[in-house]
Amino acid sequence: MDIAPSPIPSRTQYVLEAVKHAILTGGLRPGQALVEAELAAQFGVSKTPVREALKTLAGRGLVVMSEYKGATVRTVDTAMAHAVYDVRLLLEPEALRRTVAARAGLEDAGAALERSDAAADPAGRSLANRDFHRALYLPCGNPLLTRMLDELRDQAALVSAIAWQAVPSWEQEAREHREILARALDGDADGAARALHEHIASFVRRAFPDGE
Repeated sequence: MDIAPSPIPSRTQYVLEAVKHAILTGGLRPGQALVEAELAAQFGVSKTPVREALKTLAGRGLVVMSEYKGATVRTVDTAMAHAVYDVRLLLEPEALRRTVAARAGLEDAGAALERSDAAADPAGRSLANRDFHRALYLPCGNPLLTRMLDELRDQAALVSAIAWQAVPSWEQEAREHREILARALDGDADGAARALHEHIASFVRRAFPDGE
């Protein structure tokens, strides 16, 4: 008999989301120590939910747990970036191809583009871009494929956040997003998938060229 996973307690979830948001928007920097006592005081909770939140974030690839150094924000290097984006290149264009072939609605993708264009800061733009990509693959019709891409989202966002600090490319990526969505809305499944593949590949080539 299948046993459903236990839900994360509300305090742990609160800390988890707050720390994740800080990591993905630059409030917490790669390599920065995550001290349980300091985070507990900051969020007004005991150390237990903080400890559980950090363990969950470690499982998602955003935090590194060390017996000697404790918890730190994961550092992004070229090998890590290429590993994450290699999997995205294998899975995400195919998911979009299936979304378009199924004639699934893409209203959420359009709304995410509008939020990105209207964002007042890089953090808001980054979160909107995450939503855009998820809206493309979410209706693909394969729950396992969706889950695999969801598990990559946080690590991909961490890579992107670091890359954008060194190589700002918001405007180019916004143009590429609009082209991808236009092809998808035209019903061109293969063309949309090719455009998405090139979009992902060109980003990692610009940001982490040493891995080629």
